[in-house]
Amino acid sequence: MLIRFINRKINLIMLAVLFISACKVGQNYSQPDLKLPESFSDSRLSDTAGKSFSDTSSIANLEWKRFFSDTVLVSLIDKGLRYNNDLLIALRRIDVAQQQVRQSKALWYPEVNLQVTGQYNHPSKNSLNGVSANSFLGKSHIENYLVAVNLSWEIDIWGKISRQKEAALAEYVRTNEAAKAIQTQLVAGIAQGYYNLLMLDLQKDITMRNIRIRDSFLVATKLLRNAGVTTTLAVQQAESQKQSAELLIPVLEQDIALQENALQVLTGQYPGAVSRNASLNSFDLSIDLSAGLPVALVSRRPDVRAEEMALVVANSQVGIAQANMYPALNISAGGGLESFKASNWFNMPGSLFGIAAGTIAQPVFQRRALKTAYEVAKLEREQAVLRFRQTVLVATTEVSDALVRVDKLKEQRLIAGAQTDTLNRAVDNAQLLFRSDMANYLEVLNAQGSALLAELNLAQVQRQQVSAVVDLYRALGGGWK
Repeated sequence: MLIRFINRKINLIMLAVLFISACKVGQNYSQPDLKLPESFSDSRLSDTAGKSFSDTSSIANLEWKRFFSDTVLVSLIDKGLRYNNDLLIALRRIDVAQQQVRQSKALWYPEVNLQVTGQYNHPSKNSLNGVSANSFLGKSHIENYLVAVNLSWEIDIWGKISRQKEAALAEYVRTNEAAKAIQTQLVAGIAQGYYNLLMLDLQKDITMRNIRIRDSFLVATKLLRNAGVTTTLAVQQAESQKQSAELLIPVLEQDIALQENALQVLTGQYPGAVSRNASLNSFDLSIDLSAGLPVALVSRRPDVRAEEMALVVANSQVGIAQANMYPALNISAGGGLESFKASNWFNMPGSLFGIAAGTIAQPVFQRRALKTAYEVAKLEREQAVLRFRQTVLVATTEVSDALVRVDKLKEQRLIAGAQTDTLNRAVDNAQLLFRSDMANYLEVLNAQGSALLAELNLAQVQRQQVSAVVDLYRALGGGWK
């Protein structure tokens, strides 16, 4: 009987709610017009590159384990994904956001409380309560025993709770995408550090080989001086040239150690050496470097998705702020057993009681503050739109930059390789001419110095070329799969 009574009252209130429940405030989210270019094809790129880069597929669709074939690098990246502290912090943020989503879902349900009360009151005999207790109950004290279930429910008339749930879900997606963005940066960062390490290894090998060449020339120069063909100055110049190359070795070893430490930090490890057995040439530069379409960046690149979800949150906050200015409808109900005697506490139906009520509360004096909060929410949404546009603009620019670098560094590598071959042949010719007394020692030293610089530069260009490909993969949104 009590339940039927409460249900009738609630049903009457709910009928009234149905007439106004469709008044959901705030705008539903729609993506701003970004006016993206149709493709990444650019007149500044070579014809071959322009056609390749404009393909609708994208290298970003490749899983990072398929994009990188070096087993040592794959192992380093895998370790980084398991132990990098920045990424682990981002994953914990996802857990927090997930709990907030669950909390937002709970707003749809009524708040239910169980209340059990036992009260003993001994009033003054000269007080009204004391006189009343003695007159009506024949006692000098008052007892009251209560067990009840109380229900309170805010009806989502204006869509406020819907917007809160919408915001919580968008924030969850945003934190998830932000973690993916950190992962793409981490994967690219480890790869860049690893290939930089291989470049330093290569430069050290080049320098060691050049030192051996200079040492053999120094020995030959000393023999010629002893034979009276050349001077002590020539020997000193040759020795100085060798020492200049030797000076590069500790510098390169220092850079190698620092790069190893940086890689260890990225993988969540303490400083130490990084074992490796690959060369800089092991990276396959013949892979398909399709960039896909610019419009796909919005759905594929995690930092862009995260910024869009931040915009969705800001849009939902506008609806919440607007709903706060309108009347709030709350339904409350309660029922249970109450008696002033413990012996009658559970007597039915005499101890039964029930109550149902509906409350409409309209903000009055705080309306100015709520109006200001609404205007601030709209301004913050406009800022979120601009941040989203800027993120898309930066992402598109990063892809364009990477495409230009990939294209032009390919040309640079061909030229640098040809230059290195030319200068190495020049070293051989200079030494032959020197032994035949057809060239002086300065020409030999100059050829050796130029050859060393050219080989070091070629290694640098090779590393930059690999770096550009890795940057393109990251800029397109690759690395989180």
